[in-house]
Amino acid sequence: MSQFGDLKSRAGQQALNNYLESRSYIEGFEPTQADNAVFEALGVAPPGDLFHALRFFNHINSFSEAERKKFPGQAAAPAKPAKDEDEVDLFGSDDEEEDAEAARIREERLKMYAAKKSKKPTVVAKSCIKLDIKPWDDETNMVEMEKCIRSIEMEGLVWGQFQLAPVAYGLKKLVASCVIEDDKVSTSDLEDKITSFEDYVQSVDIVSFNKL
Repeated sequence: MSQFGDLKSRAGQQALNNYLESRSYIEGFEPTQADNAVFEALGVAPPGDLFHALRFFNHINSFSEAERKKFPGQAAAPAKPAKDEDEVDLFGSDDEEEDAEAARIREERLKMYAAKKSKKPTVVAKSCIKLDIKPWDDETNMVEMEKCIRSIEMEGLVWGQFQLAPVAYGLKKLVASCVIEDDKVSTSDLEDKITSFEDYVQSVDIVSFNKL
């Protein structure tokens, strides 16, 4: 895949790993022929330190070859053998007029493809997070604590359900869920904002983090 370079090289696999840090698939939200093409270009599993690339490889590898061939999308065309130097030029003709016409058609098709590509909606990577927020003691006003946390506003943050859950000896914790846009909201920044309400909050833990 040209966007990653040589996927058998460390640089290509690192580029793939970076790309998959906030994505599950190469395109969209289900495996397609684009994923199959990258999988075949890799050939073998990436090293373990490239966690996202390795996760992707293992996931696509869990499908049989027959299943991968049924992925939606257009399968990558097999590479054409290189022509000998004494063969005809790129467009199969020595005629300059034919070459110019072929180049013009190719340029128009590239422009049409670029225009079509630009109209596709941008996929926003989001995650659903569940937080355990613990008070200092059983005398902490949990209603006020929830109000404080709900008052946190960040671009790309949407609060969901809040509920109380027992901890021990009458102590309860606040279980909060939210959806974040991965590129806009840092979980560490969110945790810092929650713990800034130090009169109410003793600690906050992320108990689940799921990509949407």
